[in-house]
Amino acid sequence: MPAERLLPTPESEDLIALVREIADEQLAPRADAAEAAGEFPREQLRLLGSTGLLGLPYPEEYGGGEQPYEVYLQVLEELAARWATVALTISVHTLSCWPLMTYGTDEQRKQRLPELLGGEVFAAYCLSEPHAGSDAAALSTRAVRDGDSYVLTGTKAWISGGGLADAYTVFARTSDDGPRGISCFLLPGQAEGLSFGAPERKMGLTGSPTTLVNLDAVRVPASRRLGDEGEGFTIALGALDGGRLGIAAVATGLAQGALDHAVAYAKERQQFGKPIIDHQGLGFLLADMAVAVESSRATYLEAARRRDRGLPHTRQASVAKLLATDAAMKVTTDAVQVLGGYGYTKDFPVERYMREAKVTQIFEGTNQIQRLVISRHLART
Repeated sequence: MPAERLLPTPESEDLIALVREIADEQLAPRADAAEAAGEFPREQLRLLGSTGLLGLPYPEEYGGGEQPYEVYLQVLEELAARWATVALTISVHTLSCWPLMTYGTDEQRKQRLPELLGGEVFAAYCLSEPHAGSDAAALSTRAVRDGDSYVLTGTKAWISGGGLADAYTVFARTSDDGPRGISCFLLPGQAEGLSFGAPERKMGLTGSPTTLVNLDAVRVPASRRLGDEGEGFTIALGALDGGRLGIAAVATGLAQGALDHAVAYAKERQQFGKPIIDHQGLGFLLADMAVAVESSRATYLEAARRRDRGLPHTRQASVAKLLATDAAMKVTTDAVQVLGGYGYTKDFPVERYMREAKVTQIFEGTNQIQRLVISRHLART
């Protein structure tokens, strides 16, 4: 059954209804085959962009939908319940646009945001490095000022959309002053000196390429720096608050999708003269799965509503990311168990959901890092 939602306006109710229709008709029938072939869903993303779904939390004046985060995240959840790669790509794109929206000048926003929010141009987020994943302050990619430009040299790792994105939000070191020596740049996807490694051979989300991004003396005009020199680490952490909520919503969608398939199967499958959902052992398992899904949704919505009201939400975003992704791993694994041997085959999507759920515990900060963030906030209270 579809998730029951309490939405803030009639407009947002209509939006969710539209998203469900598109997801059921355009995404769900294609997801399994595309993931098996490792095909990037560019046409589906263009369709979603043409309906305004790639810029939902951004202002209308730049081509956005001006929707609150609590609505945007529920859109992501609906998409992820059918095809997680699509939802992930939108989440990463939204994360990558945040530095431009929040720290860009009026001229930068007017010049570059409309195309990013319109659906034809996709952005990637380049923070992690081979030896500086969770320790973002230790990144070594360099940006050296040369007149009216910067020259960027280094390697970024685990970049979703690497090689396919049209723009890259890149964090690079402009001085050796630790976290205060990092700056943020928006690079065009065709910049000279920009190259990409072979896509990683992943167990899930195979429709979204994940690659190294190599910067070999990439010259970038100073007008493409976002914010002041040395402000990049603050920008990166602020963007990750929203990105972690995006992953929490994607994970919740995966769990909801797995629950829906498990319930439908359990109603049809007969054992000992009745549907297996009527056997207490399976019924209780499904009940626990439903509790996990609804708890995940409530947690990310609490953080989103705080964000929408301009309240601090870093701890709440980490709580949501941690809880929702751990729940997604448990729920998708249990969904495979409900289907028994069929759950272990590719004839049903629950095995794909389980493979996809695993990485949600890793990216946008591992769940061990989320525990570190939460514990540090507790120590300061």
